[in-house]
Amino acid sequence: MSAFSNIPSHAVLPLEAYVLDDLKKAASYADQRLLQANLKDCKDKKSVLTAIGKSFGLPKHFGNNLDALFDCLTDLKPIENVAQPGFAIVLENLPEAKSLAVADRNAILDVFRDASDFFFDQKIAFRVFYSVLKAA
Repeated sequence: MSAFSNIPSHAVLPLEAYVLDDLKKAASYADQRLLQANLKDCKDKKSVLTAIGKSFGLPKHFGNNLDALFDCLTDLKPIENVAQPGFAIVLENLPEAKSLAVADRNAILDVFRDASDFFFDQKIAFRVFYSVLKAA
């Protein structure tokens, strides 16, 4: 049984409920594209968006804003010629509210939720797992 068996194919979920290595293995087993960003060194919305862009290999024209993030996410292509195309996305260590305002963090996650809705219509799995780095 895959780690994805009990996870909706279109969701944005806290990473703490899952084992990261199991999610990575499940993505590989399911032939789903894994995109991962560790955001521990980010201090604000701009640095989070920049880190996501670099980690995901988004195009150079990525504008480091929420609209551009949505556009680039929905331009992503899953692995071709597989039975269940999709993405497993891991956003580790989103900064806590002192560095990244709660509203900004929620807005970023909302972009991933909107992208999940887009991929639902395309019948392409889009699972996002995130964690929040607690301030020291």
